[in-house]
Amino acid sequence: MAKVRLTARAFSALEQIFEFIAATDPARALETVARIREAVMVLEHHPLIGRAVEDGRRELVISRGRSACLALYRRRPADDTVLVLAIRDARQAGHAE
Repeated sequence: MAKVRLTARAFSALEQIFEFIAATDPARALETVARIREAVMVLEHHPLIGRAVEDGRRELVISRGRSACLALYRRRPADDTVLVLAIRDARQAGHAE
């Protein structure tokens, strides 16, 4: 079973998603963050579930009702780790480097 770790950038994005939604609906914000966390934790058992993008990275689509988030991650087989690099709303143009 792989260890799933979030980078500071991914954690910050998760906090921003929470704060944005919590401004109008705190209960939905908690639910959204929980849904994102559950989806990311699937990578423990299925690290290749996301679609391949560039440079060995993968992208996991996380449904959020009428919209979705994307988690950009990299699998590191050497230490059996999945490193979540970024999380963003699917409507955004792309992951900033």
